[in-house]
Amino acid sequence: MVDKVVSFLALGVVLGLAQAKLQCSGSFEKISAGEWVNRANPGWNLGNTLDALPTEGSWGNVANFSTFDDLIHGGFRGLRLPISWADHFVTGAPTYEVNATWLQRVEDVVDAALERGLYTIVNAHHESWFDLVDAGYNYTEIEQQFYSLWYQIGTQLGCKSSLLAFEPINEPSANTAEQIAELNKIEAIFIQALADSGGYNADRVVTLLGPGEGLDIPGNLVVPVNITNPYAFQFHYYSPYDFIFQAWGKTIWGSDSDKAAVDSDLAEIRNNYTDVPLVLGEWDANPSCERAARWKYIDHLMRSARQYNITTFMWDAGSDLLNRTAHTWTDPVAHAIIINGAAGTNNSLADSTEDGDAVTQWSSAYIWHRIGTQVTDNTNTYLLNGNLLESISGPHGVLVPGRDYIIDGANVTYKASFLENYFSNSTTDSPGEKAVLTLKFSHGAFLYANLIAWDTPVLATTNISAASVASNDLYIPISYKGLSQVAAVQATLVNGTYLFDSWTQWLGPLQKGRATSGSQWNYDTSSMTILNSAVQAVVQAGVDANFTVEFFPRLGNAGPNAVNVTITV
Repeated sequence: MVDKVVSFLALGVVLGLAQAKLQCSGSFEKISAGEWVNRANPGWNLGNTLDALPTEGSWGNVANFSTFDDLIHGGFRGLRLPISWADHFVTGAPTYEVNATWLQRVEDVVDAALERGLYTIVNAHHESWFDLVDAGYNYTEIEQQFYSLWYQIGTQLGCKSSLLAFEPINEPSANTAEQIAELNKIEAIFIQALADSGGYNADRVVTLLGPGEGLDIPGNLVVPVNITNPYAFQFHYYSPYDFIFQAWGKTIWGSDSDKAAVDSDLAEIRNNYTDVPLVLGEWDANPSCERAARWKYIDHLMRSARQYNITTFMWDAGSDLLNRTAHTWTDPVAHAIIINGAAGTNNSLADSTEDGDAVTQWSSAYIWHRIGTQVTDNTNTYLLNGNLLESISGPHGVLVPGRDYIIDGANVTYKASFLENYFSNSTTDSPGEKAVLTLKFSHGAFLYANLIAWDTPVLATTNISAASVASNDLYIPISYKGLSQVAAVQATLVNGTYLFDSWTQWLGPLQKGRATSGSQWNYDTSSMTILNSAVQAVVQAGVDANFTVEFFPRLGNAGPNAVNVTITV
């Protein structure tokens, strides 16, 4: 390894970068990686912004410094700044010079974050030139470009305070022993480039990582022998995949086995690295997940991470949690759950279906009423987690216990006489959200219960030939009649077989034959889209197919809250 370190030193000379080291005035508070990690909790990602390709703004987000004020005021302490450099090199080999304007823009954003006291991670994110798996890539060239990049980043940011940390590369692929060895060599080059750049960089916290940003296989990540920096290990966690990414109709989460799986995953990583500070650099639960299930997932992840002393940075692609333009939390309950969970405060939660064999799904995040039916008492169950329900308030003030609702242990029954202020049995009643109730507890997060009047949505197209769609996606306007959200889509050929993933026949009733959001279908607040790849799958099958579009509340694919779209061949 000593020989490799020497070669890294020579690398700087070859590139013409190893000049006089950056000198800084002032002082630098040396802190351990453990201190940095603890102070950064909880953290948040400025996703799809500086990491957008080819540049900032290309994916709809621009870094506004007021966002950092929102984070601080909202209780966040850490910020991960994903940054893509691939399209900002103005020269190739051997110098690989980065555009000075881009370097300055990065520094300006970093300064804004540090000035507000945010513990900030800067990385290299979407780097098309960094590929250790493709046989056509040259490791020597990658090493040269990587050294050059981090030498320049280190020179630009080397005098920043110890609130700034560095992460070498986002989610690098490395599968074979040779590729993993090269990745470890790359991390040593990263450390050498920082040391060569000068400033405070040899004492700055760094977060090292394993292949794919996973830490589940001990030995894949080897700490560079040339390191002087205090270091933490970083990993990412998006599990279970089907729930997080709305795949195969998975909208249910929260069973004991669900929670045990998260605990087991985090425990395994902590047990692999008992004496190293850990950073969960990315995690999320898709905002399209059923709301109560999402709240339960977030709460359990935060509590499990705290149990294993892991600092979390939530991924936000632009509106997952924070509306950066309106300066509001898109899901205030989820935000409160994160902040309280990181502090170790028990949150009360809305309960919901947890049985994967259920044929319908209920949720205490809502009070549902079908238009044209009798208004009746509605009982919701809550997971109190040691807390007491202190009050419920709505548009007309605080509700009166005994008159408007009755508490029986973990159950709250909302009286029909109260609900009739918002719902009616008229068939002409308008659908949609009628009110939002706020439940406050003795400790932890508050909860919302949205009152939704619903009926069967109307799709503009329910029968169409694949030929008429041709090479386009099938765009279908929707007149929502309640919650403006598609829960799942089941794709079934008229001969009874599933169009995709026949193995889903072994899943529960609400997952059998369901397609995957993003891969076969999408939706927004006014429409849904069956992607052309799904239409072509029908053509290839040579059989007509039914796409059954399900909405919340989920009452099954043959229930009154599902609409069938037939594609003919």
